[in-house]
Amino acid sequence: MIFKVYYQELPLEVPVREKTKTVYVEAESEREVRAKLLPFNYNIELVQALTGAHLEFEKQSESFKILELA
Repeated sequence: MIFKVYYQELPLEVPVREKTKTVYVEAESEREVRAKLLPFNYNIELVQALTGAHLEFEKQSESFKILELA
């Protein structure tokens, strides 16, 4: 399953919409996504599962690239 993760790069800053970034991660669950991103020390705002038409829409975006994590 593909997940879209909204995050802030600096974990101690208050989240500000203009600084929110996104990354796409392939995983079996939200818990697995969070575990994979733990070494990056991101302030994760939201982990959203992408399926069906929503996934197809996101694939059309220039920024759609699945982050390769072990």
